[in-house]
Amino acid sequence: MIREDLRNIAIIAHVDHGKTTLVDEMLKQGGAFRENQAVADRVMDSGDLERERGITILAKNTSAVWNGVKINIVDTPGHADFGGEVERVLKMVNGVVLLVDAAEGPMPQTRFVLQKALELGHRVIVVVNKVDKPDARPYEVVDECLELLLDLDASEEQLDSPIIFCSGRNGTAGVSPDNLGSDLSVLFEKILEQIPAPEGDLEGPAQVLVSSIDYNDFVGRIAIGRVERGVLRQNQDVMVCDWHNSIQPYRGKITAIYQIEGLKRVPCEEAKMGDIICFSGITDITIGNTICDLADVSPLPFVKISEPTVEMTFSVNNSPFAGREGKFVTSRQLRDRLFKELLKDVSLRVEETDSSDSFRVCGRGEMHLSILIETMRREGFEFQVSTPHVLFQTDENGTKLEPIERLLVDVPEEYMGSVMEKMGARKGELVHMAPSGSRMRIEFLVPSRGLFGYKSEFLTDTRGEGIMNAVFDGYQPYKGEIDRRTVGSLIAFETGESITYGLYNAQERGTLFIGPGVPVYEGMIVGCSPKSEDLAVNVCKKKHVSNMRASGSDEALRLVPYRRMSLEECLEFLGEDELLEVTPKNLRLRKRILNNSDRMKNIFKGK
Repeated sequence: MIREDLRNIAIIAHVDHGKTTLVDEMLKQGGAFRENQAVADRVMDSGDLERERGITILAKNTSAVWNGVKINIVDTPGHADFGGEVERVLKMVNGVVLLVDAAEGPMPQTRFVLQKALELGHRVIVVVNKVDKPDARPYEVVDECLELLLDLDASEEQLDSPIIFCSGRNGTAGVSPDNLGSDLSVLFEKILEQIPAPEGDLEGPAQVLVSSIDYNDFVGRIAIGRVERGVLRQNQDVMVCDWHNSIQPYRGKITAIYQIEGLKRVPCEEAKMGDIICFSGITDITIGNTICDLADVSPLPFVKISEPTVEMTFSVNNSPFAGREGKFVTSRQLRDRLFKELLKDVSLRVEETDSSDSFRVCGRGEMHLSILIETMRREGFEFQVSTPHVLFQTDENGTKLEPIERLLVDVPEEYMGSVMEKMGARKGELVHMAPSGSRMRIEFLVPSRGLFGYKSEFLTDTRGEGIMNAVFDGYQPYKGEIDRRTVGSLIAFETGESITYGLYNAQERGTLFIGPGVPVYEGMIVGCSPKSEDLAVNVCKKKHVSNMRASGSDEALRLVPYRRMSLEECLEFLGEDELLEVTPKNLRLRKRILNNSDRMKNIFKGK
């Protein structure tokens, strides 16, 4: 049976190419909102962090209706670190809308996600967005998209994909960039025409593949997936099984089923073949499991989730300021929170260590882990994290392998030399280079560990005009040692409060991270030194009072504005012997060994 009243699509694109904005307009024009309803911009980015950073972190489901046909839409993340989300949701849909920025063209993440969609045999609609931008080059971008499809071995049918031009912000689309219509009807019609309707056996035993997981404190785990066969009913007894045989099949009961209508989950009695639904009632269900009728237990094939590439150690805060700002500070609370995150994030791994108060957390990249850290600190957790490390692998011949990133750099021509020089030092391999107006687009294959701490350096080298994007490419033999950090730390000499006089003397040694009136402790990092050695500075030093007066000596001390470090910059800066103390109110960099004399003894012992 073919369900002509339904279409299932995913929207895939690189970061900031306008997916969520386009989905907003599709929902408005697809009747998801009332005429007078107040709707926020980027309504699909529901998390605080998503709205602040302007990125999508979790894949989300919604639906619109056009000419009586329900279109289920999955809005996917564009950042490579959340690629685990994208790989799974593509199993729920029959086609994809590939969104490309009319100025930037296809980027590394576009390539990564499109490759996954083509492997599954999905039909593609290419949408060139932001054609109203002054620097738009729509026709060149179309050629680049076709080259990318050729490069990824697309089938003849996929190469013949329709191309639509649109302005997601204005909610208009057309077949030519110079002649956009008044709405998105061209896009909706192409979706109905090009994307195949769900096809399957409506009379057969029920079968649902779980592609995504949500978590709710009231009902526990909520599974999201597509009904592949038959009809799934409320209060039905089912069997839970897995394609990779990682679990023994067991029996469960579906207590509630929800259809997705616009942004709401609407309870329903049953769901038919082709429907994308949410259901609850099975406590241990996870992504990749298949729900089957008791009469026919047959698991559906599912892609293995890509393994993590980066690890960090999360531990209980043991600094002199521990417990002052956080609500959750014990190892039990930290452990419970990390293991709870595993319920909804399948790309994450959490392992116990020899120490009861530290845990090894592995993720898909620095961004992936930094989002977890930021979420936890906002919930009131206080803890410490170590410097990120890449996860090495070994092949059958015993060769050490390391993760490699495909890095795309877009820089003005005059800064090309410094980028090439830095990439050489970081074991980067030049793959492709082409001019794009007055700028150069350069592609490298570079070890993941070579990119740690590079972003801030890159922005300095290109005077803030460069754009860099990286995506995981695969594992290659170990490339050799890479110098991690060329600068040293300025370390507080004693515990107290930073004073203008002390900071004035310390700023000659390097760049400061704090201003006056900040509580500090011995061993806390208060700045960075341009030399590679660490320096102890006394930022709490007061000026001695004397009765000597000389003209000019008592003029106001002028402090250079200090550098306020973001969470990502702190993680990039961290050295091997350093930790980042994370509290709801502050981020403090510190040495593992706080006492100055103990630290010096340790250094000399190592030599």
